[in-house]
Amino acid sequence: MADGILDDLFARRPEWATELGDHRFDDRLTDYGRGAHADLVRALARHRAALDRVDVAGLDPEAAVDRSMLSDLLAAQEFEATALREHEWNPLVHLPGHALHRLLARPFAPAPDRLRLLAGRLGALPDALATARRVLGPMPRVHVETAVGQAGGLAGLIGADVGAMLAGEPSLRSLVEPAQAAALRAVEEFADWLRDRLPGAAAGSGAGADTEADRGAGDDGRLDADPRGPRLGERLWAGRLGHALASDLTSAEIVSAARERLDWLSEEIAAVAAEFLGEPAGPGVVRRALDRVAADAPTDATVVADIRAALAEVNAFLAATELVGPTDAPLEVVVMPEFARGVSVAYCDPPGPLETAPLTTFYAIAPTLAGWPEERRRSFYREYNRASLRNLTVHEAIPGHHLQLAASTRFRGPTRVRAAAWSGTFTEGWAVYAEQLMAEAGFGGLPVRLQQLKVQLRMTINALLDHGVHCEGMSRAEAMSLMRDRGLQEEGEAFGKWRRALLTSGQLSTYFVGWKELTELRQSLSPAPSALRAFHDELLAHGSPPPRHLRALLRTSAFITA
Repeated sequence: MADGILDDLFARRPEWATELGDHRFDDRLTDYGRGAHADLVRALARHRAALDRVDVAGLDPEAAVDRSMLSDLLAAQEFEATALREHEWNPLVHLPGHALHRLLARPFAPAPDRLRLLAGRLGALPDALATARRVLGPMPRVHVETAVGQAGGLAGLIGADVGAMLAGEPSLRSLVEPAQAAALRAVEEFADWLRDRLPGAAAGSGAGADTEADRGAGDDGRLDADPRGPRLGERLWAGRLGHALASDLTSAEIVSAARERLDWLSEEIAAVAAEFLGEPAGPGVVRRALDRVAADAPTDATVVADIRAALAEVNAFLAATELVGPTDAPLEVVVMPEFARGVSVAYCDPPGPLETAPLTTFYAIAPTLAGWPEERRRSFYREYNRASLRNLTVHEAIPGHHLQLAASTRFRGPTRVRAAAWSGTFTEGWAVYAEQLMAEAGFGGLPVRLQQLKVQLRMTINALLDHGVHCEGMSRAEAMSLMRDRGLQEEGEAFGKWRRALLTSGQLSTYFVGWKELTELRQSLSPAPSALRAFHDELLAHGSPPPRHLRALLRTSAFITA
């Protein structure tokens, strides 16, 4: 039953199937038309009813977790389709940059086969963007501005990147070039249509320009002039959060725990800063310590080489300490494609967990955005200094996302549910847990320990920011004060996080909640120091389930004491 449900969902969401490594639908795009959307809602209700008839008592622990995760997945998709309805107000939903890039960048099949799939997906793009114009209503300005910027990157991908791949297969020009040309026109028309919906916006505005999200529409920095603001409100945000986290924690418990953790971290980073400077703790000690670390800053020209150097250091440290088992899965550091910029500074883009070909994981790093003033650019790289890049590499690569997701891909359960419904709370929680693990073991010395504590401050504030923006009407000024004064963030980082809080919902809370649940699991199981690597390897051996399922999955392990 589970695999049949997934097959139906994959056919309705081809981009999701591609991301997961199922290539049966790579020549298609999602139909967001009203008829197709109504049919999706009916299908989700049918699938939930069928799953509810399964006798849970007869399932073993692995199958029971899969059944619970599939139920959560269906509930989340039903919430997205019926309550959130993001395809009606978020233009970013309709831009298939990643769906095209994955066909170009990953050699899961010979180039001619992938070009044929690309021709199909490009051929579907004009109708898909025409549908987007029909279904999109009032949109948050920050989403429109980001979409305009990403549309420029998407046009570059369709023109230059598809053209470069096609140059190696000239016999397919007659198939691909007409679809390519039509897709380019459609993207340009869609971008123009979006620009027309920006009141008073210059035609050239994009993700890098000063925008209403930067300035705030009203004097207090709130987006009051936005006809459809980006804030979800308590009801929608709580629903989105619950489905994103799959946690037993309530939003009130998360906010309370985050505030308590923030106070503890403020004291801890002051003690480490005093040790780093060799002076007593006192006013200004943290800022002085962070300023010294921030002085070792990269630039747009050096940041990729700096990341590669940090990766070599991480691998050498792990080989010497054996905190967790290694991975031989290939990893490549790349410049983030332009179509993907404007939301986060870095990401780990692994092959899909259903992929059968041996493919490379991309660790993508974004240079600063075009249009940023020089002072904001310098501020950004003071935040992402070389000690910070070491910590970022732990998070995104090893032993964070890359290592964890490679282990997750090796898991083979009774169904494909664990692969399709992987938990962002687990993956982000593990990555932050890995940062703390490495810093406390001495990786990078006190500079990295300082940066990791600063990142923990940022992670904790993320949860408060997520709630504050969407539920409490937090203004830009209030958010910047929280991030800069309590979180000790540079202006460039805080500016980017403010935009991200407006562009997303629920995801910013996954870091804190995932870290909290994994840390509490380790504390409750108390593995001996000599067994720490075995504990971590066992933790990573069950795919990427929500942390609340881990105790049931580890029940037969030697680490369970009660």
